[in-house]
Amino acid sequence: MRIVVKVGSAVLTQNGEVALERMSNLVDFLSELRENHEVLLVSSGAVSAGYTELKLDRSILSNKQALAAIGQPILLQKYAKKFQTYNTLTAQVLVTSANLAKEDDIRRVQNSVNRLLQNGVIPIINENDATSTDELEVGDNDQLSAYIAKHLNADLLIILSDIDAYYDCDPRINVNAKALAVVNVIGEEELEREATPNDVFATGGIVTKLKAAAYLLDAGIGTFLASGFNLDDVKSFTLKNEHKGGTLFTKGR
Repeated sequence: MRIVVKVGSAVLTQNGEVALERMSNLVDFLSELRENHEVLLVSSGAVSAGYTELKLDRSILSNKQALAAIGQPILLQKYAKKFQTYNTLTAQVLVTSANLAKEDDIRRVQNSVNRLLQNGVIPIINENDATSTDELEVGDNDQLSAYIAKHLNADLLIILSDIDAYYDCDPRINVNAKALAVVNVIGEEELEREATPNDVFATGGIVTKLKAAAYLLDAGIGTFLASGFNLDDVKSFTLKNEHKGGTLFTKGR
């Protein structure tokens, strides 16, 4: 099985620093997952990693580009060091929306990533924020991970977030909100809601995750949404085949 795992900035950043313990836990999980599956990682965090070294106003595009350029090698260096424990090589794969809009470019991305996987290397994919523009950027890594899952013929997308599941109403304002274990259909009204990210470095919230899941539902690919702070739910689901928490978006159940 080929699995794309997406982790958000809110998970990878804590108190203005890269959350190294969470990153270590993530790498431990991915390494265990790789024992039986092909794994691709779509990782946010370049801008926030850059911000730990240089405090620029992220709302200004040129500042965001600069922070991404600073932060991307910092982030990849930390990942590489963590994966060294498992004798696993990592590779940086930066893409733009233009790469995902042309058949020739899609094929080049496919060829590159497939060769990395064939050689036991874990691809770490991110949008090329350092050269993105308001008009060209994919927009958020939830959507990027969905595009990657589809174009790389993945069987499942896992989104690890500060949002631990999809609820029947907003759990931040309703204590009686219930997590939905399985979702087969996502309504248009849910997809059209305004995105409300919880973290200063995040670009989406639940809406971007629903859009990613809906895109993959149309492609016949499942999406599993779970907490990136506590990996028990995603471990149970992927390693033990037990659905204890988190939400699976699928047409198959």
